[in-house]
Amino acid sequence: MLKTRKQFSIVLILVLAGFGIGIYLQDLKHRESTEAAWESNRFNLKRFNQIRDYTIKMDASNWRSMRDSIGGQLDSFMILRFRREMDSLSNLEQKN
Repeated sequence: MLKTRKQFSIVLILVLAGFGIGIYLQDLKHRESTEAAWESNRFNLKRFNQIRDYTIKMDASNWRSMRDSIGGQLDSFMILRFRREMDSLSNLEQKN
């Protein structure tokens, strides 16, 4: 009986330590992803504010050229984002 209780205690301690380590590592990854999301949001917000300020300057005389310029900036932004995603997928495929 004593040996069984001792083994049970050891297994219980190992399980609790495993859960503790798992929760700690999960928290580290969560902090890392949260920081990346905040940085990305700050960049996107800054970019959005620049485009908004640019559109506020539009009037009847420069509307067409500014509209084309904004469209070009958004197109290039989307192309760069797509390339980044494709590079990320390619890196994942190469690792496997």
